[in-house]
Amino acid sequence: MLKAPQSLAQGRHYLAIPGPSVVPDRVLQAMHRPAPNIYTGELVEIVESIVPDLKAVARTRQEVAMYIANGHGAWEAALSNVLSPGDRVLVLATGRFGHGWGDIAARLGAEVERLEFGNAAPADPDVLESALRADTDRRIKAVLAVQVDTSTSVRSDLAALRAAMDAADHPALLMSDCIACLACDRLEMDAWGVDVMVTGSQKGLMTPPGMAFVFFNDRAEAARDRAACATSYWDWRPRTRPDGFYQYFFGTAPTHHLYGLREALDMLVGEEGMEAVWARHAALARAIWAAVDAWGAAGPMRPNIADPTYRSHAVTTILMGAPDGKRLQDWVSAQAGLTLGIGLGMGDATDPNSEGVFRIGHMGHVNAQMVMGMLGSIEAALVALEIPHGPGALSAAATVLARQG
Repeated sequence: MLKAPQSLAQGRHYLAIPGPSVVPDRVLQAMHRPAPNIYTGELVEIVESIVPDLKAVARTRQEVAMYIANGHGAWEAALSNVLSPGDRVLVLATGRFGHGWGDIAARLGAEVERLEFGNAAPADPDVLESALRADTDRRIKAVLAVQVDTSTSVRSDLAALRAAMDAADHPALLMSDCIACLACDRLEMDAWGVDVMVTGSQKGLMTPPGMAFVFFNDRAEAARDRAACATSYWDWRPRTRPDGFYQYFFGTAPTHHLYGLREALDMLVGEEGMEAVWARHAALARAIWAAVDAWGAAGPMRPNIADPTYRSHAVTTILMGAPDGKRLQDWVSAQAGLTLGIGLGMGDATDPNSEGVFRIGHMGHVNAQMVMGMLGSIEAALVALEIPHGPGALSAAATVLARQG
């Protein structure tokens, strides 16, 4: 008699965390090659082709500097090029990562003021306008806003924040962290008046972690003239005005990442197109929300962000309460081959480790069958663990997707 399997997790594991995201096979195959010449030839041509496509993703005609770094490196690069010690920055905190960016600014010698919006609300443009009007001596040099905070999954309205800054007639730069959401949630850098935008390779850009990007406009470049925090490595000027290929990266290029990124941009810009990319992410996000709403009708599960207007299309943070959130994550990993994102910075006195919180990453190389499989695995866990939940979640998600056809 055959022994019953102890787990159904064999096969390709699905990493449904909010970054690093699923890397397409095409990107992996593009990276699987011998080391290239880093002085001339194909690699130089690839980098020169990457720059305009990165700008197309961000909807900007401005500059982009590329770094060998993660998102924290992008934070420091952006701040270093526009700040001097003693400058004041205003952080719009909507979760853990807004606070993290502010911490980097403080370590560079800036005076950091925080407007705290909690873990379940976007940055309020009216509050920002009032804060800037109160800054009568114009000491605030930059406003730091996270378009989507990966910990809370809240999405702030960058265009509305720029309108508030303009209404206050304040000259501060609007700097946005789009690490979680570039190429997932709509971004119109130029049209929305964003002066500096930072992101990384490992989420919507579908490339392994290791590259960071800082986009900046003429206003930010003017601030660079007086920025005493700029250092040789983080200086964006040589990277955007290179005198020789090596200056793009201040040394050896991230060779294989560049091959992968070129393939990813082919998929995003050249084949699917950004409007379709955004529409796909929006539809998949709505399907997930429909399932969560159905489960929560008769159980503890609910989205962290109540109003869908302010939910990201890249990541959804879900509240369940301890210990069920952690139990569910453990079950789907061991029994279904699915990894969900842990809670980050969402704990309280009764749940200090955020064990009642999990996050679903639905960014980048994700399609309908992947989302439906992920939702089916979550429902199996709810049944197996006897966690109360409402019926009809998969049907609700399928209805959303069917209406996209």
